[in-house]
Amino acid sequence: MSDPLRRIDALVEEDTLPSPQVRQQLRLAAGLTQAEVANAIGVQRVAVARWEAGLTQPHRGNRLKYAHLLRKLAAKHPDAVEEAPDEG
Repeated sequence: MSDPLRRIDALVEEDTLPSPQVRQQLRLAAGLTQAEVANAIGVQRVAVARWEAGLTQPHRGNRLKYAHLLRKLAAKHPDAVEEAPDEG
């Protein structure tokens, strides 16, 4: 399967999250702040910052909410799903 299709499949899975970079791109494409995302999910802003930095992962309940939000944002902003090519 090609990389773009794998990334799209990851966005469709119930609790699978895209890469931290794509998470941030989706939020920015929607014009949302980390605080707004945190408030919608029910966590502190620092949690969203850590998720976007790839430092931590949300726990199951928050992961489902976050994945749902990201899927909705990806549907509205499909161009934001582009990941930077791997540096080798």
